[in-house]
Amino acid sequence: MSTQRVFVVDGARTPFLKARGSLGDFSASDLAVAAARPVLARLPFSPTLFDEVIVGCMIPAPDEANIARVIALRLGCGKSVPAYTVQRNCASGLQALSNARERIALGRADLILAGGTEAMSRAPIQWNAAMVTWLAGMMRAKNLLQRVRAIARFRPANLKPVFTLLLGLTDPLVKLNMGQTAEVVAHRFGISRAQMDEYALASHQRLAAAFDAGDMNGEITHLYDTRGHAYFEDTGLRRDTDLDQLAKLRPVFDRQYGNVTSGNSSQVTDGAAMLVLASEAAVQKHGLLVLGELLGEEWAGVEPSQMGLGPVHAVAKLLTRFRLGMNDIDHMELNEAFAAQVLGCQAAWSSDEYARTELGLERAPGPMNPERLNPQGGAIAIGHPVGSSGARITLHLLRSLQRRGGGTGIATLCIGGGQGGAMLVKVEGTHTASAAGGVA
Repeated sequence: MSTQRVFVVDGARTPFLKARGSLGDFSASDLAVAAARPVLARLPFSPTLFDEVIVGCMIPAPDEANIARVIALRLGCGKSVPAYTVQRNCASGLQALSNARERIALGRADLILAGGTEAMSRAPIQWNAAMVTWLAGMMRAKNLLQRVRAIARFRPANLKPVFTLLLGLTDPLVKLNMGQTAEVVAHRFGISRAQMDEYALASHQRLAAAFDAGDMNGEITHLYDTRGHAYFEDTGLRRDTDLDQLAKLRPVFDRQYGNVTSGNSSQVTDGAAMLVLASEAAVQKHGLLVLGELLGEEWAGVEPSQMGLGPVHAVAKLLTRFRLGMNDIDHMELNEAFAAQVLGCQAAWSSDEYARTELGLERAPGPMNPERLNPQGGAIAIGHPVGSSGARITLHLLRSLQRRGGGTGIATLCIGGGQGGAMLVKVEGTHTASAAGGVA
C-alpha cells in the first residue's frame, strides 16, 4: 500500500504550570485553545478546512467529555469538522500525532490539528464506594422511616475521598505507583541517588540555558489568567537549585530504602501542546512552510513493574524498521518521567545481555549520546502533564532540529501500564518546505 508523506507545518505549547496544591487557573480545554490559537492565526487558511481534530488527554473534566470536540469548536473549526479524544496514559499526545499521521499517510485527510492537553491540578476527587452506596440508599428512600434508617447507616469513613490522580498513577495489576516502578529500574541497573540528582540538576540547568538563549521562542505561547498574571516560562523550572538542595530531599516512593525524590522526578503539571499536520498536497496548495516530517512510530510492551524501560523497546523497534543506528540520531527527546528511568534506558541500550534477552537483538544498540539527549532539559524541569507530553517532546524535537539546520530525531516516552512509544522525525533544513514542493 502506497503512503503519502506527512509534514508538521507549525505548532506551539503553553508554559507548563506546576500544580501548587490547589486547582489550576486553566482547564484542559483552556490550555489547548491557548496553545493552538496563535498557531491558527499564523496559518493562511481557515480552521474550518481541517479534516479532523485529534487530542490526547488522560483526565478530561466531567464537563469536557470528548475534549477534542470542545477544543475544535472553541477554536472556530466549525460544526462540520469532526474531532475525537485518545488516551494512552503518558503517550496520549504522541498517540494523537500517530493517529493523525496515519490518517494523512493513508490519504484519508490532508490537514489535521493534533496534540495533547492535561490539567493535572484539576484531577477529580471522588466519593468512595461506601459513600456512593449510602447516597444511593438515601435516594431510594421513599418515606420518612426509610430516610431515617438510611441516615443511620452513615459512617464517618464514608467521607474519605478518592484521589483519582493517585489511582491513575498506580498500576492496578502490579499495585505499584509510577515512582515505585522507577525504584525497580534503579535497583536493576544500580543507579545511585547521586546519579539521579546530577541528572535532575542538569535538566534544570539546560532548560534555564535554553530560555536565556531564546531557544524556546516560537515554541511557547504566553498564558494570562483572570487575575492579570502572565506566564512566559515553565513555572517548575528551578534556576537556583543545586546538588546540596537536591540531596536534602527525602525519598518519596520508598521512604526507607529508595532514592527517587520529588527533585529527581517529573512534576505534576498543567499544560498543552498542539501541532498542525499536513499532506504534501496541502503544503503545495496553501504554500505552507514545513517544520519537519513525521516518518513513523513504533509501540512496545514491557513488564508493568519496569514501565520506564518502554522507550528501550520502542526505539529498538524503530531503529530496526528504518535500518538506523543510535549514531544516526541527531537528537532524542526522551521524556523524563524520572531521572532513574532515563538513566535506566541508557543502561539497557548499553547492555548486550539486555539486547539478547529482552530485545531479541544480537548486540546492544548502544546508548544515546548524552549531549544529544534532552539537550534543552526535560520533564524534571518542565513538568509532565501526561496527556500533552508526547506532543510537547515531538514539537520541541522538530524545532530543535530546525535550529541546528536539520537532522533526524526520535521522540520517545515510557507509558504507565508497561509500554513505550517512539516517533521518528526528519527536518530537511531551516524552516523550509522545499522537500515537499512548498514555499521555502
